[in-house]
Amino acid sequence: MSERQAATRTPTWWVWLAAWPVTAVFVLSNAATPLYVLWQRDIGFSKGTLTVVFAFYIVGLLGSLLVSGVVSDRLGRVPVLLPALALALAACAIFATATTVIALVIARLFTGIAVGAVVSAGMAAVSDVAGPERKRLAALLASCAMVFGAGLGPLLAGLLSETLPAPTVTVFAVEAVLLVTAVLAVLRMPVRRPAAPGKGAWVRVPGVPHGNGIHLALGVAVFAPGITATSFVLSLGPTLLTELLGTTSRIVAGVMAFAMFLAATGVQFAVRKLPRHTVLTAGAISTTLSMAALIVAVRSSSAALLVAAALLAGAGQGMGQLGGLSLLNSTVPSQRLAEANAALNVGGYLPAGLLPVSTGYLMDAMGLPTGATLFGAVLAGLAVTGGLVVLIRPAAQRAQDFRIP
Repeated sequence: MSERQAATRTPTWWVWLAAWPVTAVFVLSNAATPLYVLWQRDIGFSKGTLTVVFAFYIVGLLGSLLVSGVVSDRLGRVPVLLPALALALAACAIFATATTVIALVIARLFTGIAVGAVVSAGMAAVSDVAGPERKRLAALLASCAMVFGAGLGPLLAGLLSETLPAPTVTVFAVEAVLLVTAVLAVLRMPVRRPAAPGKGAWVRVPGVPHGNGIHLALGVAVFAPGITATSFVLSLGPTLLTELLGTTSRIVAGVMAFAMFLAATGVQFAVRKLPRHTVLTAGAISTTLSMAALIVAVRSSSAALLVAAALLAGAGQGMGQLGGLSLLNSTVPSQRLAEANAALNVGGYLPAGLLPVSTGYLMDAMGLPTGATLFGAVLAGLAVTGGLVVLIRPAAQRAQDFRIP
């Protein structure tokens, strides 16, 4: 079937609309970030407790990835996406009415579960709607939907909490409306149920079919350092801004996060026609430069370099994510694609959850400059290693791995 015929059966605008549930849930994923200082003030809890609240998001996310990819490939995208959106709506209600740490923990847990579902089933749904002739477009839109939503969340939270009453309520009311529109999109989404359910355990560490392990490894090698860098900026960026600028403005923190993810979105459109090995190599270089800028920023108290580090981190994540998703979309059969997407995200989110949290405690023990420097050095080393993994792949095998469909 030609691309023109595929487009006739499923209009391109539906491919864009299929990515909307991913964006809507990722808005929620980071919407709470600028608001924790308010909850700390109103509820009263320590930085250590705040780290625990953050950690439950990762717990929910990773737990969801153990299930959602397999279930999506066997039962279909819609049976996974609708419960995920329901949990996201419940998280909005809990965030908006939270008066205890337990409430925040439950809301973050629900958010993590919903995010795990959309990065597996939601991204696979975009590919399903696009069809085999538009795999590169599907990978681009799914990846951009994720990073754009992740950046829009803190921007909305920062702006609305500074300018409107009920700062910890308004943003979640707005997000609930966005999620309802996503539910409507899922209900009308032109995706079919799987023709033949898969075999094996329903709950398992997600993986890829035999022969696709190298594609997963190449994606994780670059995507993991990139998303770890952006997670650091999200979790500890406001603290660094306070140290470097002396500001506690939620708008400033939200704008920096939005700019970071806007860079992640824009760079993917800029490099979308380049060979995949070039995209992945550039992603590794960008993350390495980001960590170099971060180290110099904290050592010289330079806010400009901190912003540069955030933008480079966003570009590194964006290119690593696009390259990884494109490899999987072009080589993994549709009946295993959601599980493959889940595997890519498990590989990325494990270090993204562990390293920034560890660095937060390290900063408490050794001071901000030392902790940030050690984090930057370790992550730069991982990014360089990821780039080398891509580059040292033999030329003939690399041409096969990174062929453009």
